[in-house]
Amino acid sequence: MVVPDLSSAPCASASSRAHPKARPGYGKRSVPAQRPPCDGDFALLPERERHIAGYVDGLPEGAAMDIKSLAQSQPLYGQMAVGSALRALGVAGHLRHVRCLSGENGGQVRWVTRTFWSRTARDNEWWNAFLTAEERDPAPQVAAEAAAATTPEVPASVTVPAQPLVTTVPQQRTAEPEPVLMPQQRTTEPVPVQRTTVPVPVSQATAGCPSPAFLALAHLGRADSRLALSAADCAALEQAAAEWFARGVDADYLTHALTAGLPASVDSPFGFVRRRLRDKLPPRLPAAAASPAAPGTPVRRLMVECTECGAPGRPEAFRDGLCRPCREPDPA
Repeated sequence: MVVPDLSSAPCASASSRAHPKARPGYGKRSVPAQRPPCDGDFALLPERERHIAGYVDGLPEGAAMDIKSLAQSQPLYGQMAVGSALRALGVAGHLRHVRCLSGENGGQVRWVTRTFWSRTARDNEWWNAFLTAEERDPAPQVAAEAAAATTPEVPASVTVPAQPLVTTVPQQRTAEPEPVLMPQQRTTEPVPVQRTTVPVPVSQATAGCPSPAFLALAHLGRADSRLALSAADCAALEQAAAEWFARGVDADYLTHALTAGLPASVDSPFGFVRRRLRDKLPPRLPAAAASPAAPGTPVRRLMVECTECGAPGRPEAFRDGLCRPCREPDPA
């Protein structure tokens, strides 16, 4: 007799064991005071959102939460479906995408993107209170991330082969008889050998060390094929992307901001990226955010991301995980 599966959340596929882990400071963060999982979790969600929610809920802390990783690790839904499901889960109150100030590196502040996850759907007031408390007291998490960032991660399966001992025996030169030249073959002066120096083009000399902004633009097509750029496109947009790096963000921040909330199709990747580089340019942080603040001085350490377009802002500016323009779109 066949027994039907009565669980409301579809079971995660076996490939979830291979789900990648995010870089230190990024990835999934479960909110505290969660009840144990049960079969009735996510029962009120549609089938697609129920499956994605069950899969995310089973992931460990620090698991990668970007759309590409989630789509590659489970076989039922692609990147567009996963992105739509994550936005729906944000509206339902199960998650919030948050940018957190993690520390300072080389004179520049470092922001990381986390996804706070709640098995129980929470309302906007609960999320605002939780994120306000998280911004006020981030010391334990920051200390753990700093320790993880300074400890190099070496996979257990990688072994360094022992280098064989090589003993170099100098070759012994054997005396060779000097050739005897006939009088008519002797010359009074050696014939000079002309050496030709081939100049290296400037483009080839600098091609081996592209800037971080150029590399981030070049990798956009791998993060999402709808934003594949040519080498000429990357060179033309390099200065605009470099302005983001000058404001303290890294390549992951830039990639996430440019690929969040993409439409179904992008006719002109160059024009689309150029506009997002201009419209989503992050603000310059005040000097107080990069240095220890005086007692009693509030420091902005956390910004919520819109689950639809990725725009950052204060927690109280969002409703159901959406910024105002995404909640109230302009009439057509």
